[in-house]
Amino acid sequence: MSELASESSPQPSREAPDTPEPATPRRGRPKGSSARSTRTIELTLTVTGTADGDWQAELKQGNTWLNRGLPVSASAVSRAAQELHAELAGLIDAVILAAREQRQARVAALEAELEQARKALAEIDG
Repeated sequence: MSELASESSPQPSREAPDTPEPATPRRGRPKGSSARSTRTIELTLTVTGTADGDWQAELKQGNTWLNRGLPVSASAVSRAAQELHAELAGLIDAVILAAREQRQARVAALEAELEQARKALAEIDG
């Protein structure tokens, strides 16, 4: 009778549980992937500007400089930013506008100084 009782009672299974064990990572490319489709090209474009409105671009591929100190116009920077993303364009246009306002203030100050110099010259010539 003890044999019947032991056969009818559920016993824990010695087989592996239904959940799969995590596979150990394999080296190399996974099967079915293509090396050509997974390669990426890293290019870094850096655009810098001064408060005077002078802009320049530098291009780097990995650790190799392709071009450095290439002068670009503020309008070209603005157009490029617009092509990339509207949010970038708004931020960059704000920086360009601030630089433009500074330059306009400098021009106004120089014009006032020039007018004073003309008046002084007119008094000398008198």
